Amino acid sequence: MKNDRVKIKSTEVLSERWGFLRNIILDYQKSDGSWETQVREIYTNGNGAAILLYNKEKRTVILTRQFRLPTYINGNDSGMSVEVCAGLLDGDAPEVCVKREAEEETGYRLPKVEKGLEAYSTPGA
Repeated sequence: MKNDRVKIKSTEVLSERWGFLRNIILDYQKSDGSWETQVREIYTNGNGAAILLYNKEKRTVILTRQFRLPTYINGNDSGMSVEVCAGLLDGDAPEVCVKREAEEETGYRLPKVEKGLEAYSTPGA
């Protein structure tokens, strides 16, 4: 991890209950060359993997519906969220993770999976 435009000045762990909530102070060099001090709270709980299940016979995607506290707090009356199957890696390879999550969340056992892409789900949140 090396970007000459970023200088981490300090990192403080604020909480480590389920994941890690850190307060980070950094200097960031803007495109005009000037430096700006930024303060950010970063919540991390590890890497995860997700899979979009597709039923060829029915020609439909298979999604899950789960309670998510942040959506409830944000005004979603039920707190339920429609999502693709996903979970934390917990030390497993992404392929193992999505097979495990698909079975846990939908009951489907997947003989094989195909990687589509790598992405961050909410990098700016």
